[in-house]
Amino acid sequence: MRQSRGRAPGEKTVAPITRYHARWVLPVSAAPVADGTVVVEDERISYVGPRHGAPTGPDVELRDAILLPGLVNAHSHLDLTVMRRLLDGLPFFPWVRALTAARREAMTGADFLDSAHAGIREGLLAGITCFADTAPGDAAFAAMLFTGVRGIAYREVFGPDPSQCDQSMSDLRESVREMTMRRTRLVSVGVSPHAPYSVSDALFTASSTFAREHDLPLATHVAESDEEAKLVEQGEGEFAALLHGRDIAVNPRARSPIALLERCGVLESDPLLIHCCRLDDTDVATIGARRLAVAHCPASNAYFAHRPSPLVALLHAGARVGLGTDSLASNDRMSILGEAQLAVASTGGALDARRAVELATLGGARALNMAHEVGSLEVGKQADLAVYALPAGEAIPDDPVSALVQLLHHATAKLVVIAGRVLVRDGQLLAADDGIAARCLAASQRLVEWRRRRDPSWRPLRAIH
Repeated sequence: MRQSRGRAPGEKTVAPITRYHARWVLPVSAAPVADGTVVVEDERISYVGPRHGAPTGPDVELRDAILLPGLVNAHSHLDLTVMRRLLDGLPFFPWVRALTAARREAMTGADFLDSAHAGIREGLLAGITCFADTAPGDAAFAAMLFTGVRGIAYREVFGPDPSQCDQSMSDLRESVREMTMRRTRLVSVGVSPHAPYSVSDALFTASSTFAREHDLPLATHVAESDEEAKLVEQGEGEFAALLHGRDIAVNPRARSPIALLERCGVLESDPLLIHCCRLDDTDVATIGARRLAVAHCPASNAYFAHRPSPLVALLHAGARVGLGTDSLASNDRMSILGEAQLAVASTGGALDARRAVELATLGGARALNMAHEVGSLEVGKQADLAVYALPAGEAIPDDPVSALVQLLHHATAKLVVIAGRVLVRDGQLLAADDGIAARCLAASQRLVEWRRRRDPSWRPLRAIH
C-alpha cells in the first residue's frame, strides 16, 4: 500500500459547531425523533432532539434520511477482504486449512495492507465507524490508523503445542509492544488467542494473564463448530487428527469449549467471545452470569451451516452482544445492517428490528466496552454518525427502525462522521483511491489462480471480484 504520511483522509465538520438535520434522528438509547437534529461541536455531540429546539449554527440538510450512531462491527478480519468467494463450497475444517495455506503461499504483506484498506472503505460506505479486528499481523491496525476509523486491533497468537507457549508469548509481547507505541485515542490494541483448535491450554492461560496484567482487551473464536467441540470434548475429529499428525498429544480437555476457557482463566479477562454457536444451557448461563461479550456473526455462521446461535437466550441471560461480519472469506458483504436483518430472520421474529439495530450500534459498543463514548446519540459522546437516505418514491415510514432493517440493510451510507470528521459525503468516500481497488483486483486474480492450481476441478460458484 502506497500512502502518504499526512493526516487521516476525511475532513473536519464545516465549522466548530455543525447542525445535522434529518427526517428521522435515531438515538438508539431513546425514542426516534421526527424532524430531528444532532449538533456536533468539534468531535462531540452537544445536542440531540427536535430541530426547533436546537442551538444556532451552520446547517447540514440531510432531508429524507435517517441519522443514527455509527455502526459497530464487533468482529472482522479486514486483511482477508480480497479472499471474498475464494473458498466457497468448503466445509469448515478444509476451509480453515485452505485459508491458512492461501495466506502463506499466495499473499504478500502489501496484499494484506491493501486488503485491509479495501475492507475499511467498504465498511465506511456501509456506515461502519468502529471495527473490532483480529489478525496475526498489523496490516489492519495500520489501515485503521491511517483511515481515521475507530476500533480495536486484536493481535492473534497461535500455538496448539504446549511446548510452543513460551515462544508464542515472546512473539506476542514484542508485537503488542510495537503496536502499543502506535495506538491512538481512536484505535487501541488487544490480544487474541485464536481458537481452541489452534491454542493450547497453556497458551490460553498465559495470553489471558498477559491481557489482564497489561489491561488489554482480549478476543477469541470459540464454540463455533462441531469439529471444534469434538476436539475439546472428546479429543477426536479432524482437528485432532491434524494435531496427532504433528506429534501433538490430544486428549479431552473440558466439558465444552466455554468450560475450557473458564478452566484456563480466559473468562477472567472479560473476553469478547466470537461466534458462540455451539452452546448448551450451562454455557449460556456462564456467559450471562459474567455478563460477557459475544460477537454474533449470522452471515458467516450461515455460510458454514454452523448450528444456529442461541442469540435470544444469550440476550435474556445478560450477555453483551454485538454483530460482526467476520471475514469476507466467509461473507459477501461488509454490512452490519445486513447482519441485523439476518439476525431478525434467523430468530423467526423473536428478535425485533429495534433490538437488532441496538445490537448493531450500542450492543456492539457495550461488547467492546466503548458504550461510554459511542453506540448511541447522546450529549457528550463522540460524534460517530451514519446517515441513510430513505428510498425515493416510497412513502416515508412512520417507523425508521423497521426501515433500516427491511429497506436499507444493504444501502450505501449518505454521510459518515467519526469523531466529528467527515469520511463519507453524498455516498462517496472522501479519501482518494490511490490504486487500492486495482491492486486488490490483481491480488484476487492471483488467489483464484492459486486455488485452481491447488484444486484443478474447482470452479467459482459465483463471480469473484
